[in-house]
Amino acid sequence: MRRRSVILLGLGGAASAAAFTLGLGAWRSREGVLARQDPRLPLPLSLMDWRLTDHRGNAVSPDDWIGRPAMVFFGFTWCPDVCPTTLLDISDWLEELGSDADDLTVALITVDPERDRPEVLADYLANFDPRITGLTGTSDQVGSAAEGFRVTYQKVPREGEDYTMNHTAGVFLFHRDGRFGGIVDFHEDRRYTIPKIRRMLG
Repeated sequence: MRRRSVILLGLGGAASAAAFTLGLGAWRSREGVLARQDPRLPLPLSLMDWRLTDHRGNAVSPDDWIGRPAMVFFGFTWCPDVCPTTLLDISDWLEELGSDADDLTVALITVDPERDRPEVLADYLANFDPRITGLTGTSDQVGSAAEGFRVTYQKVPREGEDYTMNHTAGVFLFHRDGRFGGIVDFHEDRRYTIPKIRRMLG
């Protein structure tokens, strides 16, 4: 694929009492789900609370994704290898899935909001499948998203004022109702990826 070679080379009264009771019940229900949640796994999208901006300048929240299956990856545009390789893999998966992928939300969330402004993401993602959306925001906004996905990342200084980012690698899958559906690990044999995605698509 020409795209692959180009990129790799470029290396969250009574009525009042009733309302309070309902609200308390919802809070307790949410707390119960969180208590049962494995702290190593992403929260369901319905329990995340973040606000980000996509590469077209639109505001995006987890609620916007519920109702469609989703595939989410954390990375950054200055990444020398893992990120472009994963995005090329995702582009290939979308091509192989064909029209089944048209109902899929696919997003790259940057871990480097300092450099990855919307226009930077737009330019970078022009090299990949157009169905991939880039998301960025303030450092706090990105941190809130990372917390919901259980992603860790860290700035690593380099010579001079340069730096790179260490971050969790892997593609997160979510069902239409926002439930976590699995992860495609960076080192996973790609032969199992498409069947895994198709199971998530239902």
